[in-house]
This record gives sequence, C-alpha cells and structure tokens, in this order.
Amino acid sequence: MTAAGSPTDLGRVHIVGIGGAGMSGIARIMVAQGVEVSGSDAKDSRRMQALKAIGVKTQVGHDAGMVMGVDTLVYSTAIPPENPERMAAEASGIRVFTRADALAYVMRGSRTVAVSGAHGKTTTTSMLTVALQHCGADPSFAIGSELNESGSNAHLGSGDIFVVEADESDGTFLKLGPTAAIVTNVEADHLNYWGNFEAIEQAFVDFALQVGTRSGFIVVCIDDAGGARLVDQSRAMGVDVRTYGESAAADYRLVDAELIDRGWHFSIEYAEEVIGRIELQVPGKHNALNAAAAFVTAIGLGFDSQLVQEGLGGFSGTRRRFDFKGEIGGVRVFDDYAHHPTEIAATLAAARDVAGSGRLIVAFQAHHYYRTAMYLAEFGAALGLADDVVVLEVFAPGETPIPGVSGLAMAAQVPLDPAHVVFEPSWSAVAGQLADRAGPGDLVMTLGAGDIGLIGLEILEILRERK
Repeated sequence: MTAAGSPTDLGRVHIVGIGGAGMSGIARIMVAQGVEVSGSDAKDSRRMQALKAIGVKTQVGHDAGMVMGVDTLVYSTAIPPENPERMAAEASGIRVFTRADALAYVMRGSRTVAVSGAHGKTTTTSMLTVALQHCGADPSFAIGSELNESGSNAHLGSGDIFVVEADESDGTFLKLGPTAAIVTNVEADHLNYWGNFEAIEQAFVDFALQVGTRSGFIVVCIDDAGGARLVDQSRAMGVDVRTYGESAAADYRLVDAELIDRGWHFSIEYAEEVIGRIELQVPGKHNALNAAAAFVTAIGLGFDSQLVQEGLGGFSGTRRRFDFKGEIGGVRVFDDYAHHPTEIAATLAAARDVAGSGRLIVAFQAHHYYRTAMYLAEFGAALGLADDVVVLEVFAPGETPIPGVSGLAMAAQVPLDPAHVVFEPSWSAVAGQLADRAGPGDLVMTLGAGDIGLIGLEILEILRERK
C-alpha cells in the first residue's frame, strides 16, 4: 500500500475539467496509485500535454461518449450540471465524485497537512513541501501550481505525510480531515459560493475544529484581523493554535527582517529567544510570513529546525507566483496570479523591491464580476501602487455582467494621472501597450487569474523585434 492508500477500487476514472490546477494534480496522484485515468477539458493546455506523457487519455471538448466504460467520474466546481459527461454519468448510475471527494479519497491513510487561507496558499504549501523534502522526507503533495524545483504540482511520496493546498473557494478544505493545518489569512472572497463573510469565518472555525478533533495543531497568522479572530475562537474551543507574525502577540515572531538582494532575511523568535534565521530567495515581505508559517508547521511536525531553514532558503518559487518570463533590452517581465486587492498590493510592494530605481508597469485582468463589484475601489487603490497601469476587461466566462462593473470602471478608480492609466478592451493590443510604456531598467508585470499570463511572452517578442 502507498502512503496515501491505493484506491484501485475506483476502477477506471474520468475527470471532467482535468486541465485545471487541482484536477490535474488529482489525476497525477491517481495514476501513481495505479488507477486508469482519462479526462476532458474545454481547451488544450500545458497540463493536458503533461498528463498525456504519463499515460492519461485526454480529450479537448466534452462528449457524453467519454464516460462509456467509466466506473467513477470526477468533476470540478467549474463544471455545470448540464455538462454532457456529468449528465451521462449521473443518468447511468456511475459513481460521481466532486473534486473535494476525490482529493479526500486519494489522501486516505495519510497524515494530512492542509494549507488554507484567502491568499498565499500555493506559495506556503510549496515552501512547506520543499522544506520537508530538504529534511529527507518524501511527502505526497497536491498544490495549485507547479514547483520550480520539480516542475510538477502533485506527487505521490513514499512517506506518510500528504501536504495539500486546501481550497476554501468551494468548501473543499472541510472534507480533508487534516492532522495539522495552516491558515494564512481570513478575508471576504468567493462570496458566489459562501454568500457572506460570516459564512466564510464560520467555515474556517469548522476547519480548525476538524484539526482539534484529531489532536492536531493549526498555525495561524495573527497579523491578519480575520486570523486573529479565528485564533480566539479556536482556542476558546480547546484547539491547539500556534500563531506567527510580526505582532508582539505572536507565539512565533518575525524579527530583524531586512531585504537583501531580492529576498527577505529574517529571524524567528519564540519565548523571546531566536530559534531560526531564514534567508529567502523569493521577493516580497508577504513571502516572509508564508515562510514563517511553513517553518512553524515543519518544526511542529518534528523536523529539525536547521534543515527546515536551509530548505526554505533554497525555495525558488512556483509558476505564476512572481514568475520571471524574461528580460529584453533591460526590461524585465514577470507574471503573477494575484487577483484580489490584498494580493495585488503585496505583489506590487514586492515588485518595487525588485524594480529598484526602475518604473513599474502593470496590466491587470479582473476575475469574476461579483469580486470586481465588491472591491472596485480597492482594486483601483492597489493598482495605484504602479507607475503605469493597463486594465483589461473582466474575465468572467459564463457569468451575467453586472451593470457598471467593468474594466473601464476599474481604470477610473486608479489614482494615477490619466496619461498613466488606460483601459484596453482589445486583448491583442495589451502587449504593445505595455512594451510602449517600458524602458531599460523598468519592470513589467501581468496580473490576474485568467489567461493574462500568456501576454508576457508577447511582450518579450515585441521588445525583441524593436531592438
């Protein structure tokens, strides 16, 4: 039996939406466990091609015939009830799993470490995984993006630990039953699923209680207001909570932080004694907090603090998290998944560290109308941290537009001189807009959860042609 169990009783599995970050990771784990897997998605992608290389039969487009001979169908939250494969499976009595069900199933028998929070999940999960690997462990992992070290977003390890990015957007994190967990922050997001902020806060309390019922521990950022409330509520119910942050109230406190080259170096103090010094390669003060969370969790799991520090110091990042695309003519181009005002502000603060005396030129594509409507002013303020901003139209496939909620309305909220803000409705014109505004020493960054990451290579090609 593998560390995560051997769910061969699933029979042949078909995954609808297999190209997504979470679903492709589940597919990888299942294949490693000996399961025959097929899958479909609306369009081809790098992840689809990578799955083909390990024996997964993939198809672009959705067809009811794809479920013939299938024993279990797995679908993601992006797949509507009228999807032909989902409808065919349900009509024929095939076992149907949600993404959360499937993830919980493949993790059976493992010591699960779940990383959740409104922001920072992917990087923190990745940092913890790399640190544990450096300690000599071989954890299984399922992450929302590919590790730079391995190029993969999922792996079936030989050890008993399974590190998982626990997604609160659809309630997945409440089905995982972790024995240890991290909460990076608690903020209002994904209200299309939860309805209101109170429901999200209660879900995180329920998440903490799950850890408590397994006599585990949960690591929470006390610098975050929502995190601090979660700490109080969880401790009142007897949960073992270990806090981190720069606050004097933190159990594990970040001190003596300084920016050296691109990365933050800092010490961690516990009971007024320094117990570690971490020297990050990746930019961003927010990543110092993410690394602290990984450090506290790793030593809580019993790993050597010196090895954990070394592992975190060797972490080089993940795809679409401050992802360097290239440099032409002194113009550096990066891409980041940031799609919430808090994330954008943190990412642009990190970009300032990297840009130095250069200018910061940003393109942003909002994701979902409801999020854009809720945070229109906050998006504008966060984008105002750049020198030049190009705003695209909202990326919200299949959603009904909300009157007055658009890329144009967002551009009007950016507090920069009008000459330095533009709404660009034409996708094909965005790369040129960015290249026109950039000069030697400047940093160009694309931001958003949609396909905007593809624009980086177009920018580089335009800059190359102009040399």
